[in-house]
Formats: sequence, C-alpha cells, structure tokens
Amino acid sequence: MATPALSTELVGAVQFDEDHAFTKALREFERVAGECSGGSLTFDLHLNSELGLEKDYFENMSQGIAVDYAIVSPSHMSTFSQKAPLMDMPFLFRDLDHWNAVMESDALEPLAQDVLEQANVRLIGYAGGGTRQLIVNKPVTNMEELEGLKMRVMGAPIQTNIFDAIHAAPSVIAYSEVYNAIQTGVIDAAENEAAGIQQMKFYEVGPHISLTAHAITVRPIAFSEATFERLTPEEQECVLKAGKAGGKLGRDVESSEDSEKLKMMEDKGWITTHEFTERDKLLELAEPVQRAYAEDLGATDVLENIQAVK
Repeated sequence: MATPALSTELVGAVQFDEDHAFTKALREFERVAGECSGGSLTFDLHLNSELGLEKDYFENMSQGIAVDYAIVSPSHMSTFSQKAPLMDMPFLFRDLDHWNAVMESDALEPLAQDVLEQANVRLIGYAGGGTRQLIVNKPVTNMEELEGLKMRVMGAPIQTNIFDAIHAAPSVIAYSEVYNAIQTGVIDAAENEAAGIQQMKFYEVGPHISLTAHAITVRPIAFSEATFERLTPEEQECVLKAGKAGGKLGRDVESSEDSEKLKMMEDKGWITTHEFTERDKLLELAEPVQRAYAEDLGATDVLENIQAVK
C-alpha cells in the first residue's frame, strides 16, 4: 500500500541493534502507530547509537530537534526532572507481578506529568523488565551473610543509602572496573541484571547469584512534546495507543529474556543461583530510606501510589 502524500515522518533513536528488547519495543510502537494512522505516520529509526546516547536523545526531544521518539533511562531525565529517577529506586517493586501491575496502572502519572512540564517530553509507554540481582564471589542467602558485604553500587546516592540500610557495605566504582575489583578482592559483590552479567562476564569472578530481585528496570518510551503538538488529534491518539503497546511488548520481551539468560548461564555451569530467604526483611529495611528519598523529591504521592497497587 502506497504511503499517503501527506505523511509525517518521525525520527527515532536507540543505542542497540534489531535484536535488543528496546528496539523491538520501538518497532511495535511504529507498527501500531502506522496502522492506526492509516499510514499518515511513518518512521525512521536510527540504531546502534547512530544519533548518540540516551542522554542526547532526551535533550534533543526536549528541544524539539533531531529525535522524536526513543527509550530513555529515568536517570537521564534527572537534569530536567528530579522526580524521574524514583522509577529506578531499589526495592520499589515487591515482585515482577507488582511491577507489571504498576506499569499498567496510572501510578507513575505524576512522574510523567513532571517530565512533561520540566522537559517538554511526553512518556507514552513503559518498557524495561531486567531484574537486578547480587553478583557475589560466595553464597549470600540471608541477612547474616549479607552483613558488611563489600559491594559496588551505581553513583546515585539513593543506591548507596539503600544498600547501607540493608546492612551491606556499598561503594561507588566505575562499571568498567567492577570485574577487576571483585577479582582482586577490593569488593566481594556487584549487582546487575542477567544481560549485564553475561556481557561483562561477571560470572567468572562472581559465580554466585543471590536472587534479591532488588530492582526491576523501568524504561519509558519518550516522545517529543513539540512533535506531538504538530500532529493531528487522530495521530496523537495513535501515538498514545502505540506507546502503551510498544511498552507492553518491550516488558514481555525483556522480562522473559532476563530469566532465560540466567537459566542459560546456570545450565552452562557459569553461575549458581541462591534464593535470598529474608527478602521481606530487605523491603522492611529499605522502606524508611525510600520514603525519605520520595519526600526529598516531592514525590511521596507516587511512592504511595506504587505501594498501593495490588
């Protein structure tokens, strides 16, 4: 079917190739929006960081230039919206079912509204689904074994504060130095999702995976508001519908890939997984830190919304 003469081409960007969950999510967004609009919306998605990195995409969308749609980590929105990184807070979700229920609800709407007001970028769907676990050089299955565990965390203060609260001994180390730091005994542990463990070969130095499920990633599909305002009301409806569909597919793909990768590494004998038997205690210890962080951000309502989702 020929593209109508009066079509609007939208430019997308992603850091990965066609096989990545993010790209698959954006392709689903394009498919649904294209069909819904009867072909009046067309798409040009640039892969493999051709248009820069997620931080660049977000800044471009905010300015209404170069990029119209992309998946962007909440941490890259923090320059504009200090509330956005709440989505990445450890122990925010009780489990995968709770995470999915939150993504399907409107619990994150106040964060999306803040991003729209501060950055002029609209969050139209939520992908993600990588579950982060502890990568350790010895088994860690309970609070006693976790006590004083020297581990690497990401640079955001909330990460250090939460792992402090659960009685680990967190320190910030560059991602590229984690392997050597475990190998040389500077730290005993790090934390990541299955794809990161596989890609960086962390299993060679940290073959024991403690199933803390302390974070499940949220990766919003973002859309430039300047572009959105140029679309017809019908096209806007299609973009919103397609954003939800793309997010759902992205979540399904990434969450299933995550467990498959973990199983594959275990089957190959690269890792041994260990249930963390006192996960309820981790949630209990993390809660006051989460609440204080949410209060600092002026986002207590969002935290309560998320906790209230059944």
